[in-house]
Amino acid sequence: MFDLPEAVFAIAAARAAAQLVRTIQKEMVTPALTKGDRSPVTVADFAAQALVSQRLAATFPKAALVGEEDAADLRSSRHADALGQVAKFVGRHTGGATPEQVCDWIDRGSAEPGDRFWTLDPVDGTKGFLRGEQYVIALALIEDGKVKLGVLGCPNLTDGYLNDVGGTGSLVVAEAGNGTWTAPLEGGEFRRLAVSDRTAATDARLLRSVESGHTNVGQIGELVAALGTKADPVCMDSQAKYAVLAAGAGDLLFRLLSPSMPDYREKIWDQAVGSLVVEEAGGRITDLDGKPLDFTQGRTLAANRGVVASNGHLHQAALDALARIGA
Repeated sequence: MFDLPEAVFAIAAARAAAQLVRTIQKEMVTPALTKGDRSPVTVADFAAQALVSQRLAATFPKAALVGEEDAADLRSSRHADALGQVAKFVGRHTGGATPEQVCDWIDRGSAEPGDRFWTLDPVDGTKGFLRGEQYVIALALIEDGKVKLGVLGCPNLTDGYLNDVGGTGSLVVAEAGNGTWTAPLEGGEFRRLAVSDRTAATDARLLRSVESGHTNVGQIGELVAALGTKADPVCMDSQAKYAVLAAGAGDLLFRLLSPSMPDYREKIWDQAVGSLVVEEAGGRITDLDGKPLDFTQGRTLAANRGVVASNGHLHQAALDALARIGA
């Protein structure tokens, strides 16, 4: 089904990184974790990026990686404990790893976007990770500004859409022209995903972030009223929401501009995989103005404002509602 070397690599790398981060979550995220203690996610972010980067260098030595993290802070003496933890966890998957090797692998993710590159969000859904809920590892291949391949490693989703913390987990894989598919995280048969056929906005299930800081809460309320939506929203963190939409278990997703960050532009690693996952399942994704997402602008979607994703049938209704509320 996925015969291209790039697809074989991406599936194996995302699976390994998801297993690694799941282990870190189990061993480091405890009920006693304080709100300000980000050390587990720091270790998970760096460890996942190091592992994927190491595998990419071994498989495609000349490939460019645009990752979310760099090792500048990790190299400082005040983060020696965190670096030691990263090296310990990564070493379980690489037959051993020194702190210096780990930092070098992480820094391979500092490449500039070009005509062909990989992009990685090592832990998308930081707050979900810290709460022991939804997060994903998101790895995509971009060529000439088009997302060609994307893999989501979803440790707490079953069958690609069921919120199942501690369950089997899922891989969600999208390949341009080849659809969107899911399989158990540990391996197994792939099953094709398809968006819902819902056409009535009143029945639409809105996918929402748990964290209010990720959107404009007031405008979301206005948007729900403008659409006339009656169904309860589906709330979860991370690009796991795109998998749920692709599986037909949700219908609309919005990334509005927060009043505190009106000039914010999405990072490419936050949208690359999700955009392909939705489109290859039959859905549609644009910015708030109805423009296609433009991945030729560097590390951000500088030419786009926010994001709206849908099952396709409801997309125009969503754009019309956004226009009515002035979003």
